[in-house]
Amino acid sequence: MNKSPLTKGGEALLRSQLHTLKTTDRQRIRHILEEARAHGDLKENAEYHAAKDEQGLIEARISYIEGQLQTCTIIDISQLQHQDKIMFGATVTLENIDTEEQLSYQIVGEAETNIDQGKISYMSPIAQACIGQKQEDIISVETPKGQIEYEIMKIQYIEQ
Repeated sequence: MNKSPLTKGGEALLRSQLHTLKTTDRQRIRHILEEARAHGDLKENAEYHAAKDEQGLIEARISYIEGQLQTCTIIDISQLQHQDKIMFGATVTLENIDTEEQLSYQIVGEAETNIDQGKISYMSPIAQACIGQKQEDIISVETPKGQIEYEIMKIQYIEQ
């Protein structure tokens, strides 16, 4: 079984989410289900069915997070002996060669990917193009809109 990498920050986030799901969210759903059962006939009780659906989603999320934590390798970015090359955990600033637009991403594990927070999977096309490269290198990324070239402007190793 391949172990997927996860940053220490990603592990802490998943453990926090798991704790909330197992305590707060489970308790809240139990309470809603008890109230819905008190209303009588469950066949046509929309509140009950919605709560059961949400309960299923919560349990699926718990299972997913537990699976991720069991099959991951935690990587402490601060302990990496990185040189000037991009590797897992790096925060990379890229500049689009054509538009001069700058983007900044941290390369993280699948379970902690969040594009809104600038965290991309190490398996993504951009991360794959970056890994092993150095500052000022030019990378080429295949996108649905075609090939895009970026210059690597900055490489940092900071836990976010």
